[in-house]
Amino acid sequence: MALSSPLTAYALRLKPGDDLHQQLTAFVAAHHLEAGAVLTCVGSLTDVRLRLANQETATHYHGHFEIVSLVGTLSASGGGHLHLAVADSTGRTLGGHLLEGCRVYTTAEIVLGALPALRFGREIDMTFGYRELVVRPAAANPKKP
Repeated sequence: MALSSPLTAYALRLKPGDDLHQQLTAFVAAHHLEAGAVLTCVGSLTDVRLRLANQETATHYHGHFEIVSLVGTLSASGGGHLHLAVADSTGRTLGGHLLEGCRVYTTAEIVLGALPALRFGREIDMTFGYRELVVRPAAANPKKP
C-alpha cells in the first residue's frame, strides 16, 4: 500500500569540518521530522566513512572527494537509512551506507523533503532480519510530548 503526503522542502548548507551524518541527524531532530527524504546533495568531503555492501564494519577514506549522490530516508524517531556516493580526483566512485565521520571539505548543499502526513519507522523484516522501513499515516500515531 502506498501512502501520500504534501511535501515541505528545507535547504541548508554545511560548512568545512561539519560531519555530514551528525548535521543531518541534528537537523531532523531539531525540526521534529518524522518522515523525510534527501532530495539532493552536492559538495565535497575530506573524510569518508561508509559501511560497504555486505560488510559489518566501516571503511574510511581520506582525501578530496566530490559528493555525487546522497539518497535515503530520515526520521527523528525511526532513524534514517542513507546511502552516499563520492568520486575521487580520478573519477573513481565509492558508495555505501553513510556513517558518522564524513567531514565536509568546502561545502555540502542539501535539500531535504519533509512529508508531514507520514511517519517513518523501522521494524524487523524476517526475510533477512534487518530493521526495514515501515510507512504509516502520521495521524495513526500518538503525538509525542
